Amino acid sequence: MSVIDIHEAQAQLPSLLDRVEAGEEIVIARHGRPVAKLVRCGHVGKRQFGALKGCISIDNRFFDPLPEAELTAWDK
Repeated sequence: MSVIDIHEAQAQLPSLLDRVEAGEEIVIARHGRPVAKLVRCGHVGKRQFGALKGCISIDNRFFDPLPEAELTAWDK
């Protein structure tokens, strides 16, 4: 894991992102103290329709009209 000063990180952000994309973790420090860590984001896969089937349920009351007070609150 590399530690990079914030000024160096600002100047080299594109190359730092390339390194993170390759799997390296980089700590950004201010005045020698760690402040943030650059890590690769987890893979976001394609969503699958119906993936939560059987895991959640929606009560029929969900489709009932909202009370007038609730509708008024949304108009503000």
